[in-house]
Amino acid sequence: MIRSMTGYGRAQRVYGSRTVTIELRSVNNRYLDCTVKMPRAYISAEDALKGRIQALVARGKVDVFVTVVSAGDKSVTVTVNEPLAKAYLEALYQLSQLDERKQLQEDCTITELARFPDVLTAEKGEEDLEELKEQLLAVLEEAVDDFSAMRTREGDKLRDDILSRAGRIEELVAMVEERSPGIVADYRARLSAKMAEVLQNTQIDESRILTEAAIYADKVAVDEETVRLKSHLSQLRQMLSQGGAVGRKLDFLIQEFNREANTIGSKCNDIETTRYVVDIKAEIEKIREQVQNIE
Repeated sequence: MIRSMTGYGRAQRVYGSRTVTIELRSVNNRYLDCTVKMPRAYISAEDALKGRIQALVARGKVDVFVTVVSAGDKSVTVTVNEPLAKAYLEALYQLSQLDERKQLQEDCTITELARFPDVLTAEKGEEDLEELKEQLLAVLEEAVDDFSAMRTREGDKLRDDILSRAGRIEELVAMVEERSPGIVADYRARLSAKMAEVLQNTQIDESRILTEAAIYADKVAVDEETVRLKSHLSQLRQMLSQGGAVGRKLDFLIQEFNREANTIGSKCNDIETTRYVVDIKAEIEKIREQVQNIE
């Protein structure tokens, strides 16, 4: 199947008090560029996440966003720094003794004492990073499924559009081939008329006309180019049917399309054929734009 380089996927799971959310976004890029953005506390799982993406995606710029939210985590413990609290109380008592007018309050509530720096300390228990990594990978798999489904849908649209344009190119190539013999016949007729005008009553050398027409026919012959162009069209269809990461191969093939079309255009000075060539090149350009989106 053909996949687009543009895609989006999202998945979310709840593990106890922990909610894990992973989003994938990708855009066109010549090579694979994967970036994982996640909390620093879980950075140990970054390589595992990147490895999964690299096994799935051949090229494109992929951004992975990981969000971990813990609500009401029971692993958090609050401890009291008793020596420090007693030191604060002793210091407050000393301050009260220094005030001769006794305007300072002699008591201190627990709430006020708790606000003092470092009296209360909240500590989070150590997490099982290996377990967390497995959870992240499980959520990533769901996000990847969503991500791949979107890329496949977009790829199907690209394939259908390219095949439609390839069919149009084939029609135009057939018109060029049909028109080609008429170009030589027209040239021969014009050459005979010109020579008759110049020589007037003198007898025209028919063999000379045949020779000139043969030389001209060899110059404007586009049989080789049209055959190669049709061969490229066949190869294009074969690549699209095989699927996989064929974007770069298709990009090179489209360059060959352009080369043949340019050669046909340079050989033919016939107005009708030139119109066909212009239409062929327009379709090739549209295919090239679509190929830029294929993985």
